[in-house]
Amino acid sequence: MSAYSVDITRIIIRLAMATVVAGIIGSNREHNSHPAGIRTHILVCLGACVIAMIQQEIAAQAINFALHNKDIFSVIRADPARLVCQVVSGIGFLGAGTIIVTRHNISGLTTAASLWAVAGLGIAIGMGYYTIAVISAVFVIVVLAFLKRAFRITPPIRRLEVKYVNKAETQEFVKSYFSEHKVNVLATAFSTERTNGEAVYKNIYRIEIPRKANYVDLIDDISANDNIRTVRVVTR
Repeated sequence: MSAYSVDITRIIIRLAMATVVAGIIGSNREHNSHPAGIRTHILVCLGACVIAMIQQEIAAQAINFALHNKDIFSVIRADPARLVCQVVSGIGFLGAGTIIVTRHNISGLTTAASLWAVAGLGIAIGMGYYTIAVISAVFVIVVLAFLKRAFRITPPIRRLEVKYVNKAETQEFVKSYFSEHKVNVLATAFSTERTNGEAVYKNIYRIEIPRKANYVDLIDDISANDNIRTVRVVTR
């Protein structure tokens, strides 16, 4: 193995560091109810790490070839990383097709990130860097299959959209419910719309619930009020 190559120990250390660093950043984003959460951040970071290691291996091979063949100019003209760059940029269009954006919700980011990471694995396999490919694949599989079960980020901050009528009465009900169930309201946005001549009020609460509480129960309890039209969790 070349002195410039990435050995197994370095591969594991780099992938582990990418997982930890991206996981810390992603957990903060997920806690604050942003669309790109912990898994999305880790997968993107792992994909970038894989591609960076592939680039280093390509450079190591070029140096070895030049040292043994004394023909560095042919190595420079070959540019074996050119197609890799095209794959890295091109896969973004495929990933974008898996992201679904609605008025208040974004989904598919983790799928898009996994596609980008898998593209890096495909490059590694295609260029014969099997050690990088296998170890990286293990990290990606663990992130996709087991990360959500192993780590639970609580209490998450969510945005709760409530549409209602009878403004004063309903606002007092919601306020009392939040106080009784120890729901912490961080911010509130207000708006009004008219439906069939009726004033319908909309509040978007940025809330944090206790660890033992459940968002499903919260939505069910609030929607049971006769003045409530709709209750749902939104992401932005």
